[in-house]
Amino acid sequence: MDPLAAGFWGAFFGTAALMLVVSLIAYARSHKRVALMAGLSAAVSAAFVVSYLGWLPIAGPAEARVLAHVAMLSAGVLALMLLAMLGLLRGRALASRAFTGMLALASLVIAVGWALAPAQALALSSLVAFGIGLLMLVIALRRALRGDRLAWVTVSGVSLMLVALGGLSTIALDRTSGWPVHAVSAIAGMAYLAVMASALWGRYSYLLELSEVMRHGPSYDPVTRMRSHSETGQMVGDMFFRHEGGERPIGVIAICIANLYALENLHGRAAFNHALFIYAGRLRRCVPQVVEMGRLGDDGFLLMVRNAGEMQQLVQLARTVRQRLARPVALSTSRDVAGLERAGTAWVAEVGIGVLGTSTGVRPSQAISTARAMARTAWSYGSRLAFFDQQLGRIAELPLDDNTGHGQWLATAY
Repeated sequence: MDPLAAGFWGAFFGTAALMLVVSLIAYARSHKRVALMAGLSAAVSAAFVVSYLGWLPIAGPAEARVLAHVAMLSAGVLALMLLAMLGLLRGRALASRAFTGMLALASLVIAVGWALAPAQALALSSLVAFGIGLLMLVIALRRALRGDRLAWVTVSGVSLMLVALGGLSTIALDRTSGWPVHAVSAIAGMAYLAVMASALWGRYSYLLELSEVMRHGPSYDPVTRMRSHSETGQMVGDMFFRHEGGERPIGVIAICIANLYALENLHGRAAFNHALFIYAGRLRRCVPQVVEMGRLGDDGFLLMVRNAGEMQQLVQLARTVRQRLARPVALSTSRDVAGLERAGTAWVAEVGIGVLGTSTGVRPSQAISTARAMARTAWSYGSRLAFFDQQLGRIAELPLDDNTGHGQWLATAY
């Protein structure tokens, strides 16, 4: 083999080895499903490349026969893994039919290959494997067009796999192929492994995190990754007491969900925890990094802003949060990781948000209780937003929008 081609394949096997190491780390952390999928992707791809490069201790017609078997075995395993990653093999019956169909196809192609010359059998298996890849590409593309963003990553991965498969088939049928064919095949193989590793983690990290939340319940904080509510109390203490100089302005936003306990009574604790998990994720995506976040009781969240000198900044932040949290969600009531993606409950949270501009001279308990009282009062307002009107001396409703602008801090924070 040309030294340049050997260098490209060395980089490919380095990528596969790195993926195997990562899968072992995931397995050690009890992420067995992620580890299995990543490990199989790397191992099957590496075995396929070793075979097609002619590095097996066989030669001649026997090698072509073996490669024909390897092609069908690899194509079948990778196809089933792609279907599983796309969420198309959740049911046992469906998974069994897919496995049986793939096994029957592979057996048929191998049987027909034995009636052909070794080189012809290898060409047939490579062609069928390429066809299976095209079928997976069509399936992934259909999922992507239906709104599955992660399926677009899978489309890229399958496209790269087809490029690598075409190049390796050319190398297996013509051992005199030049280094450009090796280079393109190796680069496509490395890109395929990287893309599929990203897709695997994107598909299962959500389920792993969600299962952790539903296992720990209220003692696990999905917003700040704190393990208990006492950590939120520590955050409040740091905001009020650990500052230099005189009194500093502080913004406090309390968020309370009115119908969270009703959701638990109707659908169980799993749906309760799932709702908290989803709304915590929405908060993380819409709240600026300068805002400290924590749990407020079992039915809400607490946002705190240092040096919040302008009330309009807090108001605009509260309106943004209100807009994001008012959207409906689809909840799962299953405690099983395999069933978490089968959302069976549509739900809309009745969110109340209290906005309070205060200072470090106020007692922390008073500030938090006041903001929480305003959030609960906001349940009765159409906008679901409340603040303390200094002129009226009482809690009042905040409108959903006004013409005062956003302010420089909000414009840069988002």
